[in-house]
Amino acid sequence: MIELRTPGEIDAMRAAGAVVAEMLAAVRAAAAPGVRLTQLDEVAREVLARNGATSPFLGYQPLATTPPFPGVVCLSVNDVALHGIPTPEPLDDGDLLSVDAGATLDGWVGDAATTFSVGTGREDDARLVATAEAALQAGIAAAVVGGRVGDISAAISAVGRAGGCGINTDQGGHGVGRQMHEAPHVPNEGRAGRGVPLRAGLVIAIEPWFLAGGNDDYRVDADGWTLRSADGSRAAHVEHTVAVTDDGPRILTALR
Repeated sequence: MIELRTPGEIDAMRAAGAVVAEMLAAVRAAAAPGVRLTQLDEVAREVLARNGATSPFLGYQPLATTPPFPGVVCLSVNDVALHGIPTPEPLDDGDLLSVDAGATLDGWVGDAATTFSVGTGREDDARLVATAEAALQAGIAAAVVGGRVGDISAAISAVGRAGGCGINTDQGGHGVGRQMHEAPHVPNEGRAGRGVPLRAGLVIAIEPWFLAGGNDDYRVDADGWTLRSADGSRAAHVEHTVAVTDDGPRILTALR
Protein backbone atom coordinates (compact mmCIF):
# COMPACT_ATOMS: atom_id res chain seq x y z
CA MET A 1 0.00 0.00 0.00
CA ILE A 2 1.23 3.48 -0.89
CA GLU A 3 0.84 6.02 1.90
CA LEU A 4 0.76 9.80 1.51
CA ARG A 5 2.27 11.96 4.23
CA THR A 6 0.85 15.14 5.74
CA PRO A 7 2.96 18.35 5.75
CA GLY A 8 3.65 17.79 9.45
CA GLU A 9 4.81 14.23 8.82
CA ILE A 10 7.06 15.45 6.02
CA ASP A 11 8.59 17.95 8.44
CA ALA A 12 9.27 15.08 10.85
CA MET A 13 10.89 13.12 8.05
CA ARG A 14 13.02 16.16 7.26
CA ALA A 15 14.40 15.96 10.80
CA ALA A 16 15.42 12.34 10.19
CA GLY A 17 16.85 13.31 6.82
CA ALA A 18 19.00 16.00 8.40
CA VAL A 19 20.63 13.32 10.58
CA VAL A 20 21.38 11.29 7.46
CA ALA A 21 22.97 14.32 5.81
CA GLU A 22 25.12 14.85 8.89
CA MET A 23 26.18 11.19 8.79
CA LEU A 24 27.25 11.45 5.16
CA ALA A 25 29.18 14.66 5.77
CA ALA A 26 30.96 13.20 8.81
CA VAL A 27 31.95 10.00 7.00
CA ARG A 28 33.20 11.98 4.01
CA ALA A 29 35.31 14.21 6.25
CA ALA A 30 36.83 11.17 7.97
CA ALA A 31 37.53 9.14 4.83
CA ALA A 32 41.22 9.14 3.93
CA PRO A 33 43.88 6.67 2.76
CA GLY A 34 44.62 4.22 5.58
CA VAL A 35 41.29 4.70 7.37
CA ARG A 36 39.41 1.44 7.89
CA LEU A 37 35.80 1.01 6.82
CA THR A 38 34.93 -0.04 10.37
CA GLN A 39 36.24 3.31 11.59
CA LEU A 40 33.91 5.13 9.20
CA ASP A 41 31.01 3.06 10.50
CA GLU A 42 31.93 4.20 14.02
CA VAL A 43 31.88 7.83 12.86
CA ALA A 44 28.34 7.32 11.55
CA ARG A 45 27.27 5.63 14.80
CA GLU A 46 28.49 8.63 16.77
CA VAL A 47 26.32 10.95 14.67
CA LEU A 48 23.28 8.77 15.28
CA ALA A 49 23.91 8.67 19.02
CA ARG A 50 24.45 12.43 19.23
CA ASN A 51 21.07 13.01 17.56
CA GLY A 52 19.12 10.37 19.49
CA ALA A 53 18.52 8.43 16.27
CA THR A 54 18.89 4.77 15.33
CA SER A 55 19.87 3.01 12.13
CA PRO A 56 17.38 1.19 9.89
CA PHE A 57 20.39 -0.56 8.31
CA LEU A 58 21.77 -2.23 11.42
CA GLY A 59 20.40 -5.77 11.66
CA TYR A 60 18.33 -5.36 8.50
CA GLN A 61 17.43 -8.77 7.11
CA PRO A 62 15.18 -8.68 4.03
CA LEU A 63 15.26 -12.47 3.62
CA ALA A 64 15.65 -15.32 6.09
CA THR A 65 18.61 -16.52 4.02
CA THR A 66 20.38 -13.14 4.22
CA PRO A 67 22.56 -12.45 7.28
CA PRO A 68 21.54 -9.35 9.26
CA PHE A 69 23.45 -6.30 8.02
CA PRO A 70 26.23 -5.55 10.53
CA GLY A 71 26.73 -1.80 10.02
CA VAL A 72 24.86 1.49 10.22
CA VAL A 73 26.13 2.53 6.78
CA CYS A 74 26.84 0.71 3.54
CA LEU A 75 30.42 1.41 2.41
CA SER A 76 31.00 0.35 -1.18
CA VAL A 77 34.49 0.65 -2.67
CA ASN A 78 35.43 0.78 -6.36
CA ASP A 79 33.60 -2.05 -8.18
CA VAL A 80 31.18 -2.52 -5.27
CA ALA A 81 27.99 -0.75 -6.31
CA LEU A 82 25.71 -1.31 -3.31
CA HIS A 83 25.49 -2.80 0.17
CA GLY A 84 29.20 -2.90 0.96
CA ILE A 85 29.81 -4.16 4.51
CA PRO A 86 31.98 -2.05 6.84
CA THR A 87 34.99 -4.38 7.12
CA PRO A 88 38.42 -3.69 8.67
CA GLU A 89 39.78 -3.13 5.15
CA PRO A 90 41.68 0.18 4.90
CA LEU A 91 41.01 2.66 2.15
CA ASP A 92 43.66 3.28 -0.50
CA ASP A 93 44.53 6.54 -2.20
CA GLY A 94 42.33 6.91 -5.27
CA ASP A 95 39.57 4.57 -4.09
CA LEU A 96 36.03 5.45 -5.13
CA LEU A 97 33.78 5.23 -2.07
CA SER A 98 29.99 5.14 -2.02
CA VAL A 99 28.36 5.79 1.36
CA ASP A 100 24.70 4.89 1.89
CA ALA A 101 23.22 6.03 5.21
CA GLY A 102 19.88 5.86 6.96
CA ALA A 103 18.45 7.20 10.21
CA THR A 104 15.26 6.62 12.15
CA LEU A 105 14.16 9.53 14.34
CA ASP A 106 10.84 9.66 16.21
CA GLY A 107 9.62 6.76 14.08
CA TRP A 108 10.43 8.33 10.70
CA VAL A 109 13.16 7.27 8.29
CA GLY A 110 15.59 9.18 6.09
CA ASP A 111 17.82 7.54 3.46
CA ALA A 112 20.54 9.02 1.25
CA ALA A 113 23.85 8.20 -0.42
CA THR A 114 26.88 9.89 -1.91
CA THR A 115 29.98 8.82 -3.85
CA PHE A 116 33.40 10.48 -3.81
CA SER A 117 37.09 9.81 -4.36
CA VAL A 118 39.41 9.14 -1.43
CA GLY A 119 42.62 11.14 -1.65
CA THR A 120 43.77 11.59 -5.24
CA GLY A 121 40.78 11.25 -7.56
CA ARG A 122 40.69 9.91 -11.12
CA GLU A 123 39.16 11.78 -14.02
CA ASP A 124 37.04 8.83 -15.10
CA ASP A 125 35.68 8.49 -11.56
CA ALA A 126 34.84 12.19 -11.49
CA ARG A 127 32.91 11.79 -14.75
CA LEU A 128 31.01 8.79 -13.40
CA VAL A 129 30.05 10.60 -10.21
CA ALA A 130 29.04 13.72 -12.13
CA THR A 131 26.81 11.61 -14.36
CA ALA A 132 25.16 9.94 -11.36
CA GLU A 133 24.61 13.29 -9.64
CA ALA A 134 23.14 14.81 -12.82
CA ALA A 135 20.79 11.83 -13.09
CA LEU A 136 19.74 12.30 -9.48
CA GLN A 137 18.92 15.95 -10.11
CA ALA A 138 16.98 15.00 -13.25
CA GLY A 139 15.01 12.42 -11.31
CA ILE A 140 14.24 14.88 -8.53
CA ALA A 141 13.09 17.49 -11.05
CA ALA A 142 10.60 14.95 -12.44
CA ALA A 143 9.10 14.24 -9.00
CA VAL A 144 6.14 16.58 -9.43
CA VAL A 145 2.42 16.32 -8.80
CA GLY A 146 0.65 15.01 -11.89
CA GLY A 147 3.61 13.02 -13.12
CA ARG A 148 4.30 9.33 -12.80
CA VAL A 149 7.09 7.20 -11.39
CA GLY A 150 8.08 6.34 -14.96
CA ASP A 151 8.91 10.00 -15.54
CA ILE A 152 11.52 9.81 -12.79
CA SER A 153 12.90 6.53 -14.13
CA ALA A 154 13.11 7.85 -17.69
CA ALA A 155 14.86 11.03 -16.57
CA ILE A 156 17.47 9.04 -14.65
CA SER A 157 18.17 6.57 -17.44
CA ALA A 158 18.41 9.27 -20.12
CA VAL A 159 21.35 10.83 -18.27
CA GLY A 160 22.96 7.50 -17.42
CA ARG A 161 22.73 6.02 -20.91
CA ALA A 162 24.02 9.24 -22.46
CA GLY A 163 27.02 8.90 -20.16
CA GLY A 164 27.66 5.33 -21.31
CA CYS A 165 26.79 3.81 -17.94
CA GLY A 166 25.38 0.42 -17.13
CA ILE A 167 22.01 0.53 -15.37
CA ASN A 168 20.24 -2.31 -13.57
CA THR A 169 16.67 -2.09 -12.29
CA ASP A 170 16.79 -4.95 -9.77
CA GLN A 171 17.71 -2.44 -7.09
CA GLY A 172 16.49 1.15 -7.16
CA GLY A 173 14.51 3.83 -5.43
CA HIS A 174 11.57 3.18 -3.14
CA GLY A 175 9.00 4.70 -0.87
CA VAL A 176 10.19 5.91 2.54
CA GLY A 177 8.20 6.52 5.70
CA ARG A 178 7.91 4.54 8.90
CA GLN A 179 10.01 1.88 7.18
CA MET A 180 13.13 2.22 5.07
CA HIS A 181 11.64 0.35 2.13
CA GLU A 182 8.01 1.00 1.26
CA ALA A 183 5.97 1.10 -1.95
CA PRO A 184 6.38 2.18 -4.67
CA HIS A 185 9.52 0.83 -6.36
CA VAL A 186 11.30 3.56 -8.33
CA PRO A 187 13.52 1.88 -10.96
CA ASN A 188 16.42 3.72 -12.56
CA GLU A 189 15.17 3.00 -16.06
CA GLY A 190 11.63 3.12 -17.41
CA ARG A 191 9.12 4.78 -19.70
CA ALA A 192 7.79 8.26 -19.12
CA GLY A 193 4.05 8.45 -18.51
CA ARG A 194 3.93 4.99 -16.96
CA GLY A 195 3.74 3.73 -13.39
CA VAL A 196 2.33 5.01 -10.12
CA PRO A 197 0.89 8.55 -10.22
CA LEU A 198 2.87 11.15 -8.27
CA ARG A 199 0.59 12.79 -5.69
CA ALA A 200 1.29 15.37 -3.02
CA GLY A 201 2.52 13.65 0.13
CA LEU A 202 4.33 10.80 -1.61
CA VAL A 203 7.84 10.42 -0.17
CA ILE A 204 10.39 8.42 -2.14
CA ALA A 205 14.09 7.69 -2.20
CA ILE A 206 15.48 8.47 -5.64
CA GLU A 207 18.80 6.66 -6.07
CA PRO A 208 20.69 6.25 -9.32
CA TRP A 209 23.49 3.71 -9.21
CA PHE A 210 25.55 3.45 -12.36
CA LEU A 211 28.25 1.07 -13.59
CA ALA A 212 31.12 2.70 -15.45
CA GLY A 213 31.74 -0.17 -17.87
CA GLY A 214 28.34 0.10 -19.57
CA ASN A 215 27.42 -3.48 -18.63
CA ASP A 216 24.10 -3.74 -16.77
CA ASP A 217 24.96 -6.95 -14.92
CA TYR A 218 26.19 -7.44 -11.37
CA ARG A 219 27.14 -10.25 -9.00
CA VAL A 220 26.67 -10.71 -5.26
CA ASP A 221 29.49 -11.87 -2.98
CA ALA A 222 29.21 -14.90 -0.72
CA ASP A 223 28.41 -12.60 2.22
CA GLY A 224 24.94 -12.16 0.72
CA TRP A 225 25.20 -8.37 0.64
CA THR A 226 28.09 -7.00 -1.40
CA LEU A 227 26.87 -6.20 -4.92
CA ARG A 228 29.63 -5.74 -7.53
CA SER A 229 29.70 -4.83 -11.19
CA ALA A 230 29.95 -8.00 -13.26
CA ASP A 231 32.76 -6.60 -15.41
CA GLY A 232 34.84 -5.21 -12.56
CA SER A 233 34.22 -1.59 -13.53
CA ARG A 234 33.71 1.07 -10.90
CA ALA A 235 30.31 2.11 -9.65
CA ALA A 236 28.66 5.24 -8.25
CA HIS A 237 25.56 5.53 -6.07
CA VAL A 238 23.82 8.77 -5.10
CA GLU A 239 20.48 9.22 -3.37
CA HIS A 240 18.10 11.63 -1.69
CA THR A 241 14.80 11.17 0.10
CA VAL A 242 12.33 13.46 -1.68
CA ALA A 243 8.77 14.53 -0.90
CA VAL A 244 6.37 15.27 -3.75
CA THR A 245 4.52 18.46 -2.79
CA ASP A 246 2.20 20.97 -4.41
CA ASP A 247 5.15 23.39 -4.35
CA GLY A 248 7.46 20.99 -6.16
CA PRO A 249 9.91 18.34 -5.00
CA ARG A 250 11.34 18.82 -1.50
CA ILE A 251 14.67 17.19 -0.65
CA LEU A 252 14.51 15.84 2.89
CA THR A 253 18.12 14.64 3.21
CA ALA A 254 20.03 17.84 2.45
CA LEU A 255 22.36 19.37 5.03
CA ARG A 256 20.70 21.87 7.37
